[in-house]
Amino acid sequence: MPTFTAPDGTELAYHLRGEGEPLVVLPGGPMRASVYLGDLGGLTGHRRLILLDLRGTGDSAVPADPATYRCDHMVDDVEALRAHMGLEQMDLLAHSAAGSLAILYAARYPARVRRLALITPNPSALGMRATVDDRLAAARLRAHEPWFEKGFPALEAWLTGQADFDPALAPFYFGRWDDAARALDEATEEQTNEEAEGCYFADGAFAPDATRAALTALTAPVLVHAGELDGGPRPDLARRTAEAFPSAELTVQPGAGHHPWLDDPEWFVRRVVTFLDW
Repeated sequence: MPTFTAPDGTELAYHLRGEGEPLVVLPGGPMRASVYLGDLGGLTGHRRLILLDLRGTGDSAVPADPATYRCDHMVDDVEALRAHMGLEQMDLLAHSAAGSLAILYAARYPARVRRLALITPNPSALGMRATVDDRLAAARLRAHEPWFEKGFPALEAWLTGQADFDPALAPFYFGRWDDAARALDEATEEQTNEEAEGCYFADGAFAPDATRAALTALTAPVLVHAGELDGGPRPDLARRTAEAFPSAELTVQPGAGHHPWLDDPEWFVRRVVTFLDW
């Protein structure tokens, strides 16, 4: 298992999968070990994935200072990985909550990004985030599903603070509630650092106006990839995320939820590879 040292001395791990040009991958969660990403629907057949385990997750060490779990503090971890891999510029892919980490990285190190793919990203770094109404509107698209009658009230109660998270609402995060989706969902708790998860979006992590201004220096093409059925981000929020970049394109994957490589692997891989190799 390869490792490198972050600027504060924390030993961080990464995993290499596949062959081809390197693609650095940042996992979401927030603060979930990169193992949940698997081979990203077969993307390993086209690219060599460099999957970072964020500090305190997976095979990476726990930092001495828990405050460094905050999203903005990990930007230099990503830069240290780039330098360790000897990449003058890098193609970067980020999923979900890591979308904000990748956005902050692109704002701080715009010259180091060759291409940036944001997969169902959380755009909190830009001062935007999915709302309760967004998530409920997306959930209503699933009214034909057999689990909807039980799941929707649980989702509404959780989102409005009236109840704790209920396993019955897990299917809303997937375009297809099948064995692969169940397996990914069941592994969530084991693969997530809950202490770090609570720190990731802590106060002070983001300065949206400064980030937006810094992104004007980014010349790299950006792909914002949304799922048609995803509540966070819904396609409209993904569109507004794309508008924050000088050169960005939006894709909405039909029938996909928050993990689009599970819902239609061939569609997902074809779209991402087309973007990266263009």
